[in-house]
Amino acid sequence: MPSPVVRFFALRGPAAFALAAAAALATPAAALAHSPAPQDTARSGAATMQMQMAMPMDSVRTSGEMIIPMLRNPMLPGLRGVSPSVDPFLPGEGIDTASLAWATPREIVHLADGDTIALEARIVKRRIGGRTFVMYGFNGQYPGPLLRVGQHTRVVVRFRNAIDLPSTIHWHGLRLDNRFDGVPDVTQPPVPPGGEFTYEIVFPDAGLYWYHPHVREDIQQDGGLYGNMMVDPARDDYFGPASREEFIMVDDLLVDGDELLPWGRGAANFSIMGRFGNVMLVNGEERYGATVRPGEVVRFFVTNVSNTRSYNLNFAGHEMKLVATDLSRFEREMMVESLVIAPAERYIVEVRFPRTGTFALLNQVQAVDHMRGEFYTAIDTLGAVTVAGNPVEEADDLAAAHARMRPDSVLAVELARFRPHFDRPPDRELLLTVDIEGLPILVQQFISIDTIYRPPVEWTDGMPNMNWLSTSNEVRWILRDVTGQSNPFGPADARDSVVAADAAHAADAAPAPENAEIDWRFSLGDVVRIRLRNDAGAFHPMHHPIHLHGQRFLVLSRDGVPNRNLAWKDTVLVPVGSTVDILMEASNPGEWMIHCHIAEHLDAGMMGSFWVR
Repeated sequence: MPSPVVRFFALRGPAAFALAAAAALATPAAALAHSPAPQDTARSGAATMQMQMAMPMDSVRTSGEMIIPMLRNPMLPGLRGVSPSVDPFLPGEGIDTASLAWATPREIVHLADGDTIALEARIVKRRIGGRTFVMYGFNGQYPGPLLRVGQHTRVVVRFRNAIDLPSTIHWHGLRLDNRFDGVPDVTQPPVPPGGEFTYEIVFPDAGLYWYHPHVREDIQQDGGLYGNMMVDPARDDYFGPASREEFIMVDDLLVDGDELLPWGRGAANFSIMGRFGNVMLVNGEERYGATVRPGEVVRFFVTNVSNTRSYNLNFAGHEMKLVATDLSRFEREMMVESLVIAPAERYIVEVRFPRTGTFALLNQVQAVDHMRGEFYTAIDTLGAVTVAGNPVEEADDLAAAHARMRPDSVLAVELARFRPHFDRPPDRELLLTVDIEGLPILVQQFISIDTIYRPPVEWTDGMPNMNWLSTSNEVRWILRDVTGQSNPFGPADARDSVVAADAAHAADAAPAPENAEIDWRFSLGDVVRIRLRNDAGAFHPMHHPIHLHGQRFLVLSRDGVPNRNLAWKDTVLVPVGSTVDILMEASNPGEWMIHCHIAEHLDAGMMGSFWVR
């Protein structure tokens, strides 16, 4: 059957946003953004293939025109031949590629307390989809080595930078010593090419973490510099029974024919929506594969390392038991049909495979073609789990254990001391918005049309050519500290409101601190309620995965709806138009970053810092 098309001429403005937001965050687990995207359950395999074939993998150039990969629409007339305001950059420019070593699959490195490991950022060759690319890799591996450690251990990491850009390593999610957080010009100077730096890393909390650069991560992370850290819990009852463990890092890569589409040399390109790729990767490969026996329960450790793409993952209809997220287990395990995971987030899920067959790992979302005014179902097959052989002997026991939704009594006791803070007003408020100036007038006109409909989450790039032309020279993404201002956010649709104009005039008289101007100071042990509001009235609103360095927080509510299943996190997705309240425990002294983890938004200024004294 042909793929259904829904034109959204009947879904404009606030009504469209409200309806889409309800669809995107409809279930009780919506406090965690764990609801399946609207799906076409009747789509046949042939129709899905038809849709995928309609979206070319490679760009096409005619008469100086660049059509960015995965476009459904060509460049607008009048912009043919227009390029971003930055020079192109590719890793290893000028290097004889014949001399480069081929990257190898990652290794698992078990580290004990006091151990030392060497990590080197290298320029490598990669073979992806029959094409050879020059990319990056920690220790020449893709992803970088999986560091497996016990809770409460301390290790030494000797880092050497052997790539062609300054770099650092940020240990994402760890509550470690501030001087080793890897933020250039905040906790350390950037490590120049050929330079070295020694990190001392502590692992106080069980959970799934990852490491990546914090210098031009739109290039370096996207180019392959990332790896997982698994902190094994000290508690024996942390996880339930499972047959095996699988670590999955989901990513995407933007390929232009036989080459990578260049990044921006002096500033990030794709700065409005971030750099969406057209080649999906799992653990650095185009296809993920695993073979299990019937009755097995597999514990999947999932990390999203994409620059901007959020995923809605499922295993061909198998229910997933959601167990844990960034820094802890949930109060209660729960079944979910799909797993929404934003950039930098991590989730641990357990999946039972009761019968033989081949079951696809799918990313299934509802995308928007802004030019044509259409919704369409986008389905990417990321790999498959093959279930074969004789059932495992313990199948019945595994099934019974998998069906139990275990509470975490240890976490419940820990959370008790924070519950008195759950209902108090916010201590700090941030507005997430944008300022765009200097783009060609036709691009700005298209963007204004594009934002007639404002989806809560941009699952795909609905305007890739426009996005490619935007750089952090023209786009400034903003964290605005509106703490203490009256009516700081304006009404729901600020563009049509006199009240919003009055608020803007008041803001001009006393501008609120933004990005690097933010000056928050807390004392060790403070419990801080922070409100994050995503401005739906911005010129081009976008969802934002907001990350706090060095601390942990609870997601208390979304749009005033309390979260009834808490867990400690370090990154939270804030959809367009949404308000998210978090409760941060100021447990770690030092100067720490707060920023959007869409790499291009970070390069475009969307970051601030705060002190814990």
